[in-house]
Amino acid sequence: MCGAAYPSRVVQTLLSLLHGLGVVPVVALTRADDAVPVVAALRAGGLPSIEITFRTAAAVEAIERVRDALPDVLLGAGTVLRPDQADAAVAAGARFVVTPGFNPRVVDHCLARSIPVVPGVATPGEVEAALERGIELVKFFPAEALGGTRFLAAVAGPYPTVRFVPSGGLRSEHLAEYLALPNVAACGGTWLAPADTVAAGDWLRVEEHAREAVGQVVAAGRRRA
Repeated sequence: MCGAAYPSRVVQTLLSLLHGLGVVPVVALTRADDAVPVVAALRAGGLPSIEITFRTAAAVEAIERVRDALPDVLLGAGTVLRPDQADAAVAAGARFVVTPGFNPRVVDHCLARSIPVVPGVATPGEVEAALERGIELVKFFPAEALGGTRFLAAVAGPYPTVRFVPSGGLRSEHLAEYLALPNVAACGGTWLAPADTVAAGDWLRVEEHAREAVGQVVAAGRRRA
């Protein structure tokens, strides 16, 4: 099947990068003009990564601007619901694609085109659908609503090779508990650059949030201070 060569070296590199970061900021931008300042603030706080979601019409331009201005940042596209969005994201500069749920049409499209994809899962059946395609890096969404760390601890036994990126409802105070689990690659963090902070242009607050998260990642043993 189309995922026979998966996971590729590129995806293994992505997994390593995510594990080292511990947190991937997840941001919905209504204005492309905010993209570079947000990412610059996150990077200044120690998180050179962002997942820009396709929840707004500004997503493609925002990704393009980050690609051009900050090429060293680990840049992903989230909330990808259709194959054409995956293509647009990669053309704009995204290095990986994240889906909220397990949509076989989107996942298979990405695999056929060697686009690194992190599909969303919410059930053991969806985990197995990913494994059938050779995918061992998945998003767990919405994490807190579905049992959070209890779910992840429970599925670690039957699915020992799968690594999860939990997202949805997480806050700063949840981070240490998630990062303590060996099957968590990194956490998706919407609290790092919330909509009101971005709208206010409070980049110092974004940097502070990133710096606090990095401190928790260091405390969890994921990276050095």
